[in-house]
Amino acid sequence: MFSPHMQEQFQHSSLWATIFALLICVLSLPARLMGQTDCEAGNGLLDFAAPKSISVQEVIQKFGTAESATKQARLRYTYKQEVLMQTLSGKDVTGEFHEVTNVSYDEKGRRKEEVTFAAQNSLRGIQLTQEDMEDIRVFMPLLLTSEDLPQYSLNYAGQQHVDDLDTYVFHIEPKKEEKDRRYFQGRIWVDVQDFQIVKTCGKSGPEKIPKKKGQRPDLHPTFVTYRQQVDGRYWFPAYTRSDDTLRFKAGSVRVRETIKYTGYKRVSGP
Repeated sequence: MFSPHMQEQFQHSSLWATIFALLICVLSLPARLMGQTDCEAGNGLLDFAAPKSISVQEVIQKFGTAESATKQARLRYTYKQEVLMQTLSGKDVTGEFHEVTNVSYDEKGRRKEEVTFAAQNSLRGIQLTQEDMEDIRVFMPLLLTSEDLPQYSLNYAGQQHVDDLDTYVFHIEPKKEEKDRRYFQGRIWVDVQDFQIVKTCGKSGPEKIPKKKGQRPDLHPTFVTYRQQVDGRYWFPAYTRSDDTLRFKAGSVRVRETIKYTGYKRVSGP
């Protein structure tokens, strides 16, 4: 993989260890998840050691409970969601979908949306589907509660420093795919103190393969989502980005997407 000239530049064993650890992180991703989206930005080296003074199962139980509380708390907040999705040819933008929405929830937890800005959809080579909108509302700002966890297999990967946080890292995939159900597959980073997810990287699925000739498959990009702490207590989704190439039989389409969740404001409750 490395030329002799490159090897001469890495004379210290610690640097070799760094390269090896990074390669392990990349190679451990399922092939479906390897795209242009950078899941490693802000990550330190992955420490494969088991958690100290707590079992992996206890970590899973604690973050499931914390995520349930976070999801319920988010229903008592309003916020602004700005979605910018672009199709590209090389470095040139060929079309975009740009929408700004004020999001709130009623007393029964039902989502309410007020679109404050919507540019004409000019995306090229793809069409937005119901599943794409579900990605924006559900999977990209993923909250993985105790109620959700039985659907998934979680494999502990180690501990990792992400920006200024120490985290536990898990690989996650559905145990069994049920008809007409969609799931998340990828990695999550759980804060070691608050036991809330602070970073997510992966994609939704399963992707639909058309049964009739002439229909296009329903493909979805790999994304990474970061959270921020709100009111010193809850880690809410703050920023999602994706840069991936969707490979259709008729040709590949590069898609770049960002979602910003801003202006969290509590409207009721403790």
